[in-house]
Amino acid sequence: MTRLSVNINKVATLRNARGGKIPDLLIFAQKSEQFGAQGITVHPRQDERHIKKEDVYNLKPIITTEFNIEGYPSEEFMSLVLDVKPNQVTLVPDSPNVITSNAGWNTIKKQKFLKKIIQQLKKENIRTSIFIETNLDMISAAKDTGTDRIELYTEEYAKKFNADKREAVMPFVLAAKRALALKLEVNAGHDLNLDNLKYFLDSVPEIKEVSIGHALISDAMYFGLENTIQMYLRQLKK
Repeated sequence: MTRLSVNINKVATLRNARGGKIPDLLIFAQKSEQFGAQGITVHPRQDERHIKKEDVYNLKPIITTEFNIEGYPSEEFMSLVLDVKPNQVTLVPDSPNVITSNAGWNTIKKQKFLKKIIQQLKKENIRTSIFIETNLDMISAAKDTGTDRIELYTEEYAKKFNADKREAVMPFVLAAKRALALKLEVNAGHDLNLDNLKYFLDSVPEIKEVSIGHALISDAMYFGLENTIQMYLRQLKK
């Protein structure tokens, strides 16, 4: 079964809008695990618009499933993750001014850079994943960086899903097959939700983990957190 990692960035966004500690990020993470989440994801950005550096340190000792930290591998980010040592680091090519991750790595142009970063992470036994699009050449080049996994950027699938879901998912089917042939494990994330998730996973059963934040947090406002996580877990069943 594909694992569900709950991205809690939006909880921190809500907290930061008012200041203080409500909603409590740590309680939300613990409740998410208690209700069935198999991982927690955070993306500490340079401007701390949602997840703050202290959040990462506070979350580390309380997470009992898997801790996934994603972000651009700046010097500050690398210092943080090498100190905290999460289960997984997902490398994304975000510039500081983007609202959310909006592109995958060019693993050909950034080959040397990614190799150096991944070597540092592997020395600390941290699993690595590269945020990437469905370009098969980029996936082949990802293998040469030494990464353990790729995370398929699924916004294009979500955008095209209602018009033609079969056409929308086909590039991801091919991308996962290429990754598997190269002995790369595959994660997925971005704009996956209760409407499009099951079809995606039925079509791409190789997916090890999905990271879902915005949609899941929004659904929790309607349905409650426990019920929402169970709804997502039902979508993950093969």
